[in-house]
Amino acid sequence: MYLEELFGLKGKVALVTGGGQGIGQVVALGLAKVGAKVVIMNRTNVEDTVRMIEQEGGTALGVKGDVTNEAEVDAVIAKVFEAYGRLDIVFNNAGICMHQSTREMTPADFRRVIDVNLTGIYIVSRAAGHAMIDRGIRGSIINMASMSGSIVNIPQWQCSYNASKAGVIHLTKSLAMEWVDHGIRVNSISPGYIATPMSTENPPELNEAFIKLIPMHRMGEPEELIPTILSLATDKSGYTTGSDFIVDGGYTCL
Repeated sequence: MYLEELFGLKGKVALVTGGGQGIGQVVALGLAKVGAKVVIMNRTNVEDTVRMIEQEGGTALGVKGDVTNEAEVDAVIAKVFEAYGRLDIVFNNAGICMHQSTREMTPADFRRVIDVNLTGIYIVSRAAGHAMIDRGIRGSIINMASMSGSIVNIPQWQCSYNASKAGVIHLTKSLAMEWVDHGIRVNSISPGYIATPMSTENPPELNEAFIKLIPMHRMGEPEELIPTILSLATDKSGYTTGSDFIVDGGYTCL
């Protein structure tokens, strides 16, 4: 009972962007298992995550949309309120990465990474924040940053990704201060290397290089992010805002 009081989200509505696969899908399932009604926003596949949640007895809604498209984001937020009448939690997870050096990367590619990873979080947070503030809803926005917002990864070069995630961390702090009087908490989570379908697409030698640099000598599992996210989502963390939580197996200690 005590754990349910701490981490239970019964009666809450959560929006997860990029929830069609990987970390977003795993977190969406975790939120549903503790009672939240979950809305999955993704550019393409939303059906699989919805089906998985419903098979576990949870409640979910899938809505296709691009986080960089303001009109589509506004439409998704409208559907959330049409379906459930409220929005309490936003997990801004959608993101992309390009392993390219500065000399290889075109300005267009750089802008694309910034647009999805940073501007997309701004667009979704702005739309959700507007709706929550106008209705007097006190809630939690959790942004997907990365340890790459604090350090520079090696041996791959990814200046656009690193810059975007550093921006996410400071955007988080800025929004937290703007909205603190409205009861909307804004925090970020900064994972290290996590074993997802995206990481399996890397050349094996690149993953081996990552693991050698991690003090725990392994990648993290998506499920290992859930406790931090649940803690930030619950009202019991009402005194926590503007913070970045690093979950990286000790990587950034070096």
